[in-house]
Amino acid sequence: MGLGGISIWQLLIILLIVVMLFGTKRLKSLGSDVGEAIKGFRKSVNAGDEEASKPQVDEPKGNTIQGEIRKVDEPAKKD
Repeated sequence: MGLGGISIWQLLIILLIVVMLFGTKRLKSLGSDVGEAIKGFRKSVNAGDEEASKPQVDEPKGNTIQGEIRKVDEPAKKD
């Protein structure tokens, strides 16, 4: 007996039928797509954990204008 009453031979027959239906190339691309999706999910879960562990910093609320002061020797001439 195998998994839940399914023998190893039955699993091999099912695998053979799936390979015949979809082909090895499509199964390979499907497997890599599933792997990339799992990696992305794990990365987003880990990023969420890192953001939750960082302390929250309250930024001051106000209107601040940043600029640069330069001295102009001659004013611009208009023609």
